[in-house]
Amino acid sequence: MGKKYRRGWALRNCSFRLPAGRICGLVGPNGAGKSTLLGITANLLEPTAGTLRVFGAPPESAEANHRTAFLAQDKPLFRRLTVEETLRLGRELNPGWDQAAAEDIVRAGNIPLTAKVGTLSGGQRTRVAFAVAFGKRPDLLLLDEPMSDLDPLVRRELMGVLMAEVAERGTTVLISSHLLSELENVCDYLFVVSSGGLRLAGEVGALRAAHSVLTVAGNDEAARSELSCHTVVESHTDGYRLTALVRPHGTLTAPGGPLAEGWEAASPNLEELVLAYLRSPEAPPLLTRSAQVPGAHDTTAVAA
Repeated sequence: MGKKYRRGWALRNCSFRLPAGRICGLVGPNGAGKSTLLGITANLLEPTAGTLRVFGAPPESAEANHRTAFLAQDKPLFRRLTVEETLRLGRELNPGWDQAAAEDIVRAGNIPLTAKVGTLSGGQRTRVAFAVAFGKRPDLLLLDEPMSDLDPLVRRELMGVLMAEVAERGTTVLISSHLLSELENVCDYLFVVSSGGLRLAGEVGALRAAHSVLTVAGNDEAARSELSCHTVVESHTDGYRLTALVRPHGTLTAPGGPLAEGWEAASPNLEELVLAYLRSPEAPPLLTRSAQVPGAHDTTAVAA
């Protein structure tokens, strides 16, 4: 799939699968194509090349529309409507609307139902927008930077609502965010997008297990040459120690293995993994098997 604007390609050769029932973090720098991907999925944009399916149906179909809810980054709401009228609008337009769920989210923020949307603070409007998205009871929930204007306490609360929704109904969530520390606590799936392409995709646990952070004292060429039998995503030195994020080929620490004594190996956290791939565009992409479209990729896969 691809999307081209006048300035160039926002997405190109982007092929993937997102299994149902996952909470997937969509991560990448500004301008990487995250909002474009969400817009195509929500039927707000048409791809220039390729196709996309939502639960097997085109995004423009009634089936996909009824099963999908999208919360855009700017939280578009009618400013002249009251909160109560906004929820009524959601009820009238969505056959599976859950009024109680929507009102619970609003009342948890002590927002009067009689207040006009235009008089609310940014955080309060975000809460109302969340209520509309959750009230639809979607099977696929698309969230574009949903919590950037919320304080940490409210972010934690709404993340809890999100987790409860997934646990109760098996909702699939695709959430774009720069808050890697919070994504690590809630997401079990990951898409990393950069320069219009997919750099990492798959189960967070499988992606982490496929990489190692290696460190060794010194910074000589002999130490660097020992890494040549692995796929090195990124390496750097602080003058005293060499640190590298690698995709190991074989066992790292076995006797007679590819690394000599002195090397230390650790599992990367989500932030280390994401930042290394964003800083190293030349590193080959990696997709787990569950994220791959059969026959559509020429990328390395790891089992999950």
